[in-house]
Amino acid sequence: MTLTFQTEATDGVARAGVLHTAHGDVQTPVFMPVGTAGTVKAMTADAVRSTGASIVLGNTYHLMLRPGADRVARLGGLHKFMDWSGPILTDSGGFQVMSLSKLRKMDADGVTFQSHIDGSSHRLTPARSIEIQHLLDATITMALDECTPFPATHEQARTSMTLSMDWAKRSKDAFLARPGYGLFGIVQGSVYPDLRAQSAAALTDIGFEGYAIGGLAVGEGQAEMFNVLDFTVPHLPADRPRYLMGVGTPDDLIGAVTRGVDMFDCVMPTRAGRTARAYTSRGVFNLRNARFADDATPIDPNCDCPACTRHTAAYLHHLFKADEMLGPMLLTWHNVAYYQSLMRGLRRAIVAKRLDAHAGEVRAGWTAAEEPA
Repeated sequence: MTLTFQTEATDGVARAGVLHTAHGDVQTPVFMPVGTAGTVKAMTADAVRSTGASIVLGNTYHLMLRPGADRVARLGGLHKFMDWSGPILTDSGGFQVMSLSKLRKMDADGVTFQSHIDGSSHRLTPARSIEIQHLLDATITMALDECTPFPATHEQARTSMTLSMDWAKRSKDAFLARPGYGLFGIVQGSVYPDLRAQSAAALTDIGFEGYAIGGLAVGEGQAEMFNVLDFTVPHLPADRPRYLMGVGTPDDLIGAVTRGVDMFDCVMPTRAGRTARAYTSRGVFNLRNARFADDATPIDPNCDCPACTRHTAAYLHHLFKADEMLGPMLLTWHNVAYYQSLMRGLRRAIVAKRLDAHAGEVRAGWTAAEEPA
């Protein structure tokens, strides 16, 4: 049996569920910290675990270039390599098809990349992407797709989506089913309802253990993203997990959970942690701001991470002003902890059937922020 998903409670279309995998159970809604190159930047595996994170994300493109999937396999797989015994989801490399467009040539069979590291040439096809993810021992493997850029005309989006659906079928054909492992397909179609519906139908016909919604958070704005979710989610199988790729801010997560999404990943909390931006229950703050120089209180009184329980905002401000590496480490730890706390709160609210009220309370707490959450 491949990995399975069980819905335990609902509130409207929002779900609280459990994903059963070969590397442990994952309670949803869930936010997956991004460990692109086999590490969540600035955090040890123990630190990531301490936040309550149960699943992390790795990236096929980056790991195939360095240290190489075959090497990771020889060394015992990605779980052992990065000291993470829990589930790992690996991105297929499809996003890099878009983001590294100047370094690739794409055709109907796959993509030829020029390495951003040393300029060497690499070929990524659906079968090769699945093979690499198998060598990494990914718990959840993603089908190779083309992440459609924004904006795109209907014809451009249709052509891109059709290619991704062909690659999805070829990814499924190459995937080796194992107990507790699974393959997710990725819905594309840009902002066009008919294309999203066609994509979802094509993926459902192929059959996957989960369904991701790709091609969002690429410049379309939150309102358009939510609009796409509104007309896409109803087309996805109710008995499988739904994963919104590359999203996002705390407000994005709340809005997507209320629209029936179960899984998320984004570099935002870790990247923000390295640039002095703190996500808190009071909103988003820039710790380089002079207002924190004499602040003897924690950055978030509702957080139990080390940055909040053992240090003051003034100390974190000092670390960033002095360019000490401990500043990014502590603030990344905090941001990941805050995202995990946010998701736990949403799950509890779904179980208690008070999601709308809880979402309002969370958003009301952000009023002290320097910028929107």
